[in-house]
Amino acid sequence: MILIGVNRSPYTRRVAITLAAYGVRFQQQALSGFGNRAEVRASNPLGRIPALVLDDGEVLIESGAILDAVDDLAVARGGDPPPLIPRAGAARRAVLRGAALSTGLGDKAVSLVYEGHLHAGDHRSAVWTERCTAQICATMDVLERERAAARGAFWFGSLSHADIALACALRFVREAHPGLIDDAARPALAAHAARCEAMPIFAAVVQPFSIK
Repeated sequence: MILIGVNRSPYTRRVAITLAAYGVRFQQQALSGFGNRAEVRASNPLGRIPALVLDDGEVLIESGAILDAVDDLAVARGGDPPPLIPRAGAARRAVLRGAALSTGLGDKAVSLVYEGHLHAGDHRSAVWTERCTAQICATMDVLERERAAARGAFWFGSLSHADIALACALRFVREAHPGLIDDAARPALAAHAARCEAMPIFAAVVQPFSIK
């Protein structure tokens, strides 16, 4: 398998961590949607990362769809480790909701980066900036309440896609928008991030934020 994308992207990083959690070997092409647009579009016409090239040449795009396929591969292999999401029912919906909130948080943080990069100075939209910032903070407040209510080392009992997506989104927000995360106001999120980032599969997939 070949993973296309840079690990400073919270979406590429969540895929890389998931592959490592499942023990799947892969190569990585560190291409950026900004700096390597033409090369990225060869795999995804949207010019977005990540993309995952399977061994048979099939190309998967969008992190959620990629992970759905990777989950299927993990189930087909059986054994250890178990899938990072239940196969059906309320438990599956709960993990999907947690992951959706977390990737949505990442989406708003990325939008805020683009606004600052593409519309710098007087061209920057104060309305859009305030809206994205409010969405980021409101989502983190919800995530704080729900993660605090779970109490365990992991959100839903064992490591799941929701845990990975949340940790990746929080790291991105922290690095791309210093000052937006108040650890004292959201201790459950701070503890979650610290716990995940201390795990070898997270520590092995780290790239400092950059717009390039």
